[in-house]
Amino acid sequence: MASSPITSAVFGATGLVGSHLVTALLGLDAFGTVHTITRRAPKQADDATLAKKLDAVVEKDTEQWAPKFKEAAAAGAQPVSTVFSSLGTTRAAAGGIANQWKIDHDLNVEIARAAKAAGVQTFVFVSSAGTRSLLARSLPYSKMKNGVEDTIKELGFEQAIVLKPGLILGDREVEHQGAGVFKALVGASKTVSKAWHDSMAQDADVIAKAAAHAALLASQGKAPSAYWVIETNDIVRLGRDDWKC
Repeated sequence: MASSPITSAVFGATGLVGSHLVTALLGLDAFGTVHTITRRAPKQADDATLAKKLDAVVEKDTEQWAPKFKEAAAAGAQPVSTVFSSLGTTRAAAGGIANQWKIDHDLNVEIARAAKAAGVQTFVFVSSAGTRSLLARSLPYSKMKNGVEDTIKELGFEQAIVLKPGLILGDREVEHQGAGVFKALVGASKTVSKAWHDSMAQDADVIAKAAAHAALLASQGKAPSAYWVIETNDIVRLGRDDWKC
């Protein structure tokens, strides 16, 4: 087991999965200071108990995130050993594919490279299921996610973890177009097969806990491989069924 609390950083900390992830990390004794860089303050900053371990930097210019992370990592009393990224947006929210690419691909790649340069040991990326299938891999969204995954692998972190969830369930500030109908169909699938439902969609809280659990296992030398891809069924196992952290 890690001899001292894990110092981590979370990118995408105000998003659906990222917000749950920050809460999970702040509540675990195995994790120490949690650094975040966001365009608006994370909600945990308003909680006196949770905020004790939170180092939140607000920076509206995302081009400054990677440089600011390197500065913070170098200046901290305890080096950042683990970085999580659940950064992502939608084409509609970004204003087109080109702008979405800047966030989903370019910014994630910049952060991964900054983390490697800062000596981070473990990098955890929340990607998406099915992006490498024959039908999907040529789509712009899949190319964004696959490009980030490939970069993380090429950088050669001591430990890389890629989570590939299906439909992410939870309350969003702005719902994805068409998601309501799909969620209703997936929700109805529970009555047919819980296992099928779990393979199709996962709660944001479960995905976040799976990311934290996987990073903890990695710190204990229990990751099955240096490049660990966690698919939907194992996300449910790590984040719900085996969650005892």
